Amino acid sequence: MLLSPSSTIANTSAGTNPTSPPDSSYSNLTHRRNSTVLNPRSYVTPELWTQAPILKGTTKFEPLTDTRNIMVTGGAGFIACWFVRHLTLTYPNDYNVVSFDKLDYCATLNNTRMLEKCSNFAFEHGDITSPNDVKRCLRKHKIDTIFHFAAQSHVDLSFGNSYQFTNTNVYGTHVLLERARAHGIKRFIHISTDEVYGDVPDNADDLSETSLLAPTNPYSASKAAAEMMVNAYRKSFKLPVITVRSNNVYGPHQFPEKIIPKFVLLLQRQSKLLVHGDGTPTRRYLYAGDIVDALDTILHKGVIGQIYNIASKDEISNIDICHKLLGMFGLLHSTPKAFNKWVEHTEDRPFNDHRYATDGTKLAVLGWQQRTSFDDGIRTTVDWYRRFGEVWWGDISRILTPFPVVEGNEIWTKEEHEALPSDNELGVEENNTVWTKKALNNLQASGGTV
Repeated sequence: MLLSPSSTIANTSAGTNPTSPPDSSYSNLTHRRNSTVLNPRSYVTPELWTQAPILKGTTKFEPLTDTRNIMVTGGAGFIACWFVRHLTLTYPNDYNVVSFDKLDYCATLNNTRMLEKCSNFAFEHGDITSPNDVKRCLRKHKIDTIFHFAAQSHVDLSFGNSYQFTNTNVYGTHVLLERARAHGIKRFIHISTDEVYGDVPDNADDLSETSLLAPTNPYSASKAAAEMMVNAYRKSFKLPVITVRSNNVYGPHQFPEKIIPKFVLLLQRQSKLLVHGDGTPTRRYLYAGDIVDALDTILHKGVIGQIYNIASKDEISNIDICHKLLGMFGLLHSTPKAFNKWVEHTEDRPFNDHRYATDGTKLAVLGWQQRTSFDDGIRTTVDWYRRFGEVWWGDISRILTPFPVVEGNEIWTKEEHEALPSDNELGVEENNTVWTKKALNNLQASGGTV
């Protein structure tokens, strides 16, 4: 659902000063050579902000009598911000919504800025791996329901920094579960992924919620491990949990490290699309508005202790996405020569699942169905990124390169990061920047300056 930017909500939020200094926790950030630091508290200009649509889902149910205060972890991120907007605006007199977020590189308060004047919305800056942060939020807002979205989710990054994925996705989930148990939470909805099932052959049946979990990469393994913790707390402590496994989600507000927004912004810059391997792996795609409706349905009709697949009918290969976007940008792509002018094949992931395929019958019984076709959803998505994608998060240039490296809120290209000194390597300091001797020598030999 799209609300007019001239609505009351949009106008009341436009008064925030976009040029105010960054939050103190980010204003003193320094960065190492050739990195970008993204500040998730930054604002777009009011002129641009008032033109941005307010996007949410379409469903509305009879409010739950035992639910009042809902904590949404990762609320400044992609899918969670859609859900935060939906709950806040759809149930203004029924639910208080608390967005709890660490504010890492792929988050931004721009995603929920339009809610700042809503009396039933609050933002809490906190980390799910901090028991004290979680406890403070639960007590302060008298939380009775948790929607747990917060996670490290980009598969590419998990191959290079897998410890971070285990820490956030497994330990962070454990912290939430333990605090939820101690606090007496009435509902804990855990957002997982279809990737926990692993690769599904082309001729295999769609997988149901009872299928074996067989993750194949560090990201999906960490999500499967988190599910084991969720299930253990359900069994051991009777914690009232529901687990959700969704197909790939796309739409406005997704950080441009993922394929669709990344490709849109590359084409916007007249740059080649960077395709991993041969581009034949497929994924099933769900528009963000549809998953919001599914989660709203699960909140109000889902059965405690159950697992629900949120399944799409739209299965598309990476190559087909290239063709679709090139056509939308009016670029020739019908011949191999024309196509290769705009597409560059890079090295593949160490392992790349060919496809995922899940059965959504169980959720359909609750009344949910996919409403947005891929053609309709991609049109809305492309339009949003062409208008707002370059300014929403800050300088995303390095994110648009093949296999960027992320540490905290600091981002490098792969090549730039390889030039940094390792933990056991002697570095040379020049102008407050640490270099490897080899990298500094190469720079000076080429006539470059520090």
